[in-house]
Amino acid sequence: MTSFDSAKDLVLVAGATGGVGQLVVGKLLEKGLKVRVLTRNAAKAEDMFKQKVEIAVGDIRQPATLPAAMPGVIHIINCTGTTAFPSARWEFDETPNLIEWGIIFLNPKSSEAKAKNSPAKIDAQGASNLVAAAPQNLKRFVFVSSCGILRKNQFPFSILNGFGVLDAKQKGEESIINSGLPYTIIRPGRLIDGPYTSYDLNTLLKAKTGGKYGVVIGTGDTLSGDASRIDVANACVECLFQPNSSRKIFEIVNQGQRPSVIDWETLFSGIE
Repeated sequence: MTSFDSAKDLVLVAGATGGVGQLVVGKLLEKGLKVRVLTRNAAKAEDMFKQKVEIAVGDIRQPATLPAAMPGVIHIINCTGTTAFPSARWEFDETPNLIEWGIIFLNPKSSEAKAKNSPAKIDAQGASNLVAAAPQNLKRFVFVSSCGILRKNQFPFSILNGFGVLDAKQKGEESIINSGLPYTIIRPGRLIDGPYTSYDLNTLLKAKTGGKYGVVIGTGDTLSGDASRIDVANACVECLFQPNSSRKIFEIVNQGQRPSVIDWETLFSGIE
């Protein structure tokens, strides 16, 4: 198990105000680690984290804004993301009318030029920008990706990838792997459990595990199912303490009976 010096080891969390990101920050603070959050909205971060973290204003879509967030950073956890399908979170210059929405859904590539916050700009280019700005002495770059990266031609991932979210995440993964930095890539199944920040069916239904299901970790992109944001966030943090998880890609879902305590060391020891 890796040892941490909480007085020295600083973790930068990108996407910290999102569903997984909020939970990652909380887990890091619980473990006594220093946290700096990278955000476009300082006021939102200040209100959310109540002066318990450092705040760096920056935008992964804008490379020039990133170096100022890096001094002293030893680990980076990238939880950024957007919706798989066009929504308000894609940040269109102008809200599409009904005809324009129809064109977007008939021709997915037409949405890329109009949206500021599409998967290609967040999961692919944004991840690449963050990697390029990362300190060369970084101990770990953790990236939250998605199950289905290697099964994009199979249902239901072929539907999920209709607007290129899996293509974008794969490009993000490749930029991290090719960087030479130590990394851990986490591919969760369909995210469930709060906080509820996305505009999808899960948000409407408030789907949750209720603490009933165990954590399953695999490799090779073979798992399917739901993944609790709580357990995904825990995996993002716990992998920093497990040397065996460095330079590895793993998938995570919730299945089976949940034990009283999740043994992360044992789970990660099975990653090949």
